[in-house]
Amino acid sequence: MKLMEIGLRRAQGPDGALSASKYSYIGGFDCTSNVLAGKLYGIPVHGTIAHSFIMSFTSLEEVQPRELLPLTGGEPVDLPALAKSWLQRVCELLQTPPEKVNRGELAAFVSYAITFPHDFQGLLDTYCVRRSGLPNFCAVALALHQLGYRAIGVRLDSGDLAQQSKEIRQVLQACGAHFQVPWFETIPIAVSNDISEQSLEEFSREGSEIDMIGVGTNLVTCPLQPSLGCVYKLVEVNGSPCLKLTEDEEKMTIPGAKTIYRLYDTAGHPFMDLMALEEEPSPKAGQELAIRVLGQLGETSKVMPTTVEPLHRTYFRDGQMCELLPSLQEVRSHAQVSLSLLSPAHRQLHEPQPYPVAVTERLHHLLAELQQASQ
Repeated sequence: MKLMEIGLRRAQGPDGALSASKYSYIGGFDCTSNVLAGKLYGIPVHGTIAHSFIMSFTSLEEVQPRELLPLTGGEPVDLPALAKSWLQRVCELLQTPPEKVNRGELAAFVSYAITFPHDFQGLLDTYCVRRSGLPNFCAVALALHQLGYRAIGVRLDSGDLAQQSKEIRQVLQACGAHFQVPWFETIPIAVSNDISEQSLEEFSREGSEIDMIGVGTNLVTCPLQPSLGCVYKLVEVNGSPCLKLTEDEEKMTIPGAKTIYRLYDTAGHPFMDLMALEEEPSPKAGQELAIRVLGQLGETSKVMPTTVEPLHRTYFRDGQMCELLPSLQEVRSHAQVSLSLLSPAHRQLHEPQPYPVAVTERLHHLLAELQQASQ
């Protein structure tokens, strides 16, 4: 199943749309509807038809231009007339009354197909999916097929998306078999309509024929956590560690210049990130470590990682770049590998297991010293 980021109109802030497109792609989305993001970052760009485009047509007489050249050459063909003849055959197969099919929708599909014969797609739910959208799409797609072209997909934007996708697939398979067009049976089905993580979970649970999902508002905005509680605090000044002291442990800073390591278990999953002072020796795989988990600093725990991955890398020092920045593709690949290694217990949508961050005993000792000195 492919994921398309379509949140440009809902993104917040002067750079919100570009940032959302870029980081959605890093996070695993396959493409974006943001053309500028495609131009600047090389992200694959995909789009769709708008309801307003379909509603702007009322009859086939409005279609201009009307002719399309066959892919292999030859005389131009009147596509509205060809689509109209195919519509009659499709309606007979689907047992749909031809008079119930919206002709403005058919005109919109034909006009789009003439302009983009290699990229024709249909938005099916402007009027009625089964009675109008599907017959009109199939008629135009079969007309294009007769001229050597292939439609690239359909989209749904309302209703029970999972159930409708199954019904649409049945119709596409019926048309493919009846008219002997094998590729018709596998035409991609895309959905949108305020898709959330819960929606994705429902699609997976119910089963569907969905091939691509467009996600906008719930991706580029953050309804569950509308602001990120990050603040700037000093941890060291001129080589001397410093501490912001507070009774609220969550708001207390961790002093000193630090580095950080990711610890992995025997199954290859990361189970903890460990902060250490910069001058401390690196922890070793297979070596028992005494640590303090943030939020439970009063207790010492013992862990033994099977693999230790240093996470801290310096790209800028004293205002100078000391290592080339990775490309967007390298960042995306790194992010995807990191996500795939996370334990399912940390990734599950409902009651995920918190991922712990800990400090070394030496770093905890420095913290305790500065706390004592500040009292």
